[in-house]
Amino acid sequence: MTPALIALLVLFPAAMAYAAASDLVSMTISNRLCLALVGLFAVCAGLLGMPWGLIGWHVAAGALMLVICFGFFAAGWIGGGDAKLAAATALWFGFDQLMPYLLIAAILGGVLTFVILKLRSSPLPAVAEGWAWARRLHAANKGVPYGVALAFSALIILPQTAIWRAAIGA
Repeated sequence: MTPALIALLVLFPAAMAYAAASDLVSMTISNRLCLALVGLFAVCAGLLGMPWGLIGWHVAAGALMLVICFGFFAAGWIGGGDAKLAAATALWFGFDQLMPYLLIAAILGGVLTFVILKLRSSPLPAVAEGWAWARRLHAANKGVPYGVALAFSALIILPQTAIWRAAIGA
């Protein structure tokens, strides 16, 4: 098993799981995590021998998502961590799988938002009163941890990406 394949099979999914859990519990996604995803992409691309032109298109997809998501952040529609996570993930997927990733993230995000709003319309269970993260998630004045939807979408799309096919030799 190549190091690039190990990174894809273990590190990328672990990073996505961490991003989802972190956003759910603290409503934050670490800058270090997003930078680690960028660095991990560079390492994987190098180990897989991706052509420079293809790497450039992946970088362009990530940069485009960063610009668009920064606009969404500036408008107050999404959090800064969500914007950076979407951009770092777009770097991995390139334009080839960017739209499917965003479509699935939008669907999952809609379901997540609906569920959280429904839960917020009911009192927080007594057992959860002592959990700071549950109180924060239940608070009506807080946003939705959209990083959860972004992370799950990334895990769904990963096997369809060019970088995945290159890693498994397909």
